[in-house]
Amino acid sequence: MNKGERQTFSKNERLCRTKLIDEIFENGSVFHTSLFKVVWIISSISLPSPAQMAVSVPKRSFKLAVTRNLIKRRIREAYRKKKHILYNLLESENIQVTFIIIYRHGTVAEYNVIEKSIGELIEKLCDNILKKQNKS
Repeated sequence: MNKGERQTFSKNERLCRTKLIDEIFENGSVFHTSLFKVVWIISSISLPSPAQMAVSVPKRSFKLAVTRNLIKRRIREAYRKKKHILYNLLESENIQVTFIIIYRHGTVAEYNVIEKSIGELIEKLCDNILKKQNKS
């Protein structure tokens, strides 16, 4: 990341298209980290940013919307701070990726735990992208 560059998470980085979400769940690859399940796919269509991401917290585990929203805010904030690692790889390889982060821990994790796990998730995603690129 360049000095003075803003760390943002803008609208065009959010995964909103239902067709893309359906395609991810039908054809995507899956991996797990300590807190998350990640379903991802290398995008076949052109996207406005190198990566688009969505966050899901299951209602079955957390009945209150307030709790689910707290977890989603923490995940998005941690991703916002760590995404430059992923973007550097995607821009150098000229790839676009869409992925969904699904929270699978039973309790509300502290922010520093989520931030550490997001770093682990991004490293694992980068490794998986490189493996998939080398196969094709």
